[in-house]
Amino acid sequence: MAERTAPTGGAWPGLRVADWAETRDTLHMWTQIVGKIRLAHAPLVNHWWQVTLYLTPRGLTTSSIPYGTGAFDIEFDFVEHRLVLRTSDGAGRAVELAPKSVARFYEETLRALRELGVEAPIQDRPNEVELAIPFPEDTRHASYDPHAAHLFWRQLLQTHRVLSRFRSRFVGKVSPVHFFWGAMDLACTRFSGRPAPAHPGGAPHCGDWVMVEGYSRELSSCGFWPGGGEEGAFYAYAYPEPDGFRDHPVVPEAAYYSEENGQFLLPYEEVRTAGDPDRVLTGFLQSTYEAAAELGGWDRAALEDDPGRWDRERRRSTPGAGGGARPGS
Repeated sequence: MAERTAPTGGAWPGLRVADWAETRDTLHMWTQIVGKIRLAHAPLVNHWWQVTLYLTPRGLTTSSIPYGTGAFDIEFDFVEHRLVLRTSDGAGRAVELAPKSVARFYEETLRALRELGVEAPIQDRPNEVELAIPFPEDTRHASYDPHAAHLFWRQLLQTHRVLSRFRSRFVGKVSPVHFFWGAMDLACTRFSGRPAPAHPGGAPHCGDWVMVEGYSRELSSCGFWPGGGEEGAFYAYAYPEPDGFRDHPVVPEAAYYSEENGQFLLPYEEVRTAGDPDRVLTGFLQSTYEAAAELGGWDRAALEDDPGRWDRERRRSTPGAGGGARPGS
C-alpha cells in the first residue's frame, strides 16, 4: 500500500515505486487493454499517435474514438475510481476500479462495451513487457490501491503541465503530450524534420515494424515513467543518438546518462524536493534537447520560437486589458 503521509513539494506528490509496484503493474495492464481498444478503431496517425491516452482533470482518457457513424470514449477516473465508457448516442457504462484481476477487468470492460453496442476485437496480450500473460488468463496482476493511483495521476498532471509549456517553445513537428500504455510513460517528442534510419526494434512482445514506424523520423523525446528511481524518473533521449550526446553536460547535477536505458534520467524526487520544481524540470528538458539538437545539427532557428510572441496583440484585443482596448482597436 502507498504511504498515507502528506506529500512534500506542494503540488508534486511523493510516491515511492516500491510502495505501489503491484498496483502499478496491474494498472499498466488495464491501460494496455483500453489503449488496444482505441487502436482497434482509430485510423493510423504517424508514430502511432492514434493509440495514446491523454491527461484529464480526473485521470486518463482515450479521447473520442470513431465507431460507425458515431463515436465513443473511455476514461480512467482516478478521483472516483471508475472506468467510464460513453457513446455519442448518450449511453454510458462504468466499471469499478478496485482490487481485481486483469482477467476480470478485461471481461467487465468488454462486456460494458458490448452493452453499448461496441465491438472491440483486440490482441488479447500485452506488449513491451517481459511477462506477457494473455489478458483473459491474467490472475497474477490483481492489485489496486486507489490512493496510489490517485497520486500517480497527480504526478502525471504536474509533469503534463511543465511538458506542455516546454512543448510550446517548438514550432516544428512535435507530438502532443500523451501517455503511451506500452511502456506506461507520459511523453512529448520533437522532430528535426529529417528521416531517421530504420529502428532495429527489440522491444519485448512487440513487432520490430512497430518501432520502425515510431522512430521513422529524427527525434528528441522526453517524459516521465514510474521507474528508474525511487519515485520514478524523468527521461530524455535522441534517435538516432548523435555522437557525444551521452557525454554532453546537462542540468541539474542529479541528471545522468543511463547506459542501461540509453537515455538521460533525472529521479523524480530530485524535482519534487527542489525549491522550484518547475524550473529544475524545465532545465533538464531544455538541456537534454539542446544536446540532441546541437550535436545533431538541427535547424533550431526554424524550429523554435517564443511562445509569448503574440501576447502583446492578445492583450490589446482583450476587453479590460491594456487600458481598455477593444477587439479591432
